[in-house]
Amino acid sequence: MSINKINSLIEEEHIKTLFSIFKNQNAEIRLVGGSIRDLFINREIRDIDSATELEPNEVLDLLEKNNIEYDDFAIRYGSIIAYPNNKKIQITSLREDINQLGRHTSVLYTKDWKKDAARRDFTFNALYLGEDCKMYDYFKGQQHLQEKVIKFIGEIEDRIKEDYLRIYRYFRFLGLFDLPLIDKKTQTIVEKYIHESLAALTNDVIRQEVLKMFNMPYPLNCFYRSNVKFKWVEIVKEHFIKTKYELGLDKCLNKIDNIIN
Repeated sequence: MSINKINSLIEEEHIKTLFSIFKNQNAEIRLVGGSIRDLFINREIRDIDSATELEPNEVLDLLEKNNIEYDDFAIRYGSIIAYPNNKKIQITSLREDINQLGRHTSVLYTKDWKKDAARRDFTFNALYLGEDCKMYDYFKGQQHLQEKVIKFIGEIEDRIKEDYLRIYRYFRFLGLFDLPLIDKKTQTIVEKYIHESLAALTNDVIRQEVLKMFNMPYPLNCFYRSNVKFKWVEIVKEHFIKTKYELGLDKCLNKIDNIIN
């Protein structure tokens, strides 16, 4: 990734403002997640997420001190939405998950950046960018982006059981690449838990994730491999039929066959 692309992001006024107020507080904040991943693969950046060593109440105090508007509806999850220069940035305190149960978890705040990275789903979503333009990559996320392969952080089965939506995020991110490299071990484990995911997730949650697949750069790769459907497609379609979830069929899964024709 070129230094010019990094500089252009860091130099955006709302990001400069955020970095500045944290620096004045002698606190560190880094950009993280999807924006850094998308910067790396030359994809349009839509949302900016950041992480900080400050705890949520300290972030609120800092924002109020600098007259920056915010929303704190997700503060119990460690996240605050800030609006420096009237542009949205999500700020989340460094944390590690404890007592993980499905999509519900308790969090413990930490000062350890690697522990925060370790709780994320995929290696390329655990890339951090500091004010000094330094990239922090704890799990070879940049390498995996170059290889066009999706790698879970840690044990695959543990990551899936923490949040079964990661199954569908895995298939969605295959659509990032023109020719994604399929890791057979990962694919086998992911497919093993598709049926369990149907019991753990609502139809609406699955539908929303599937709809996101159609907006990926290479949406066909979310559903097919060499013109053969992935197992999840028919399993989910049968589940929607069985549960009479017409919205899921009419608005997403019935579109899939039209893509390849």
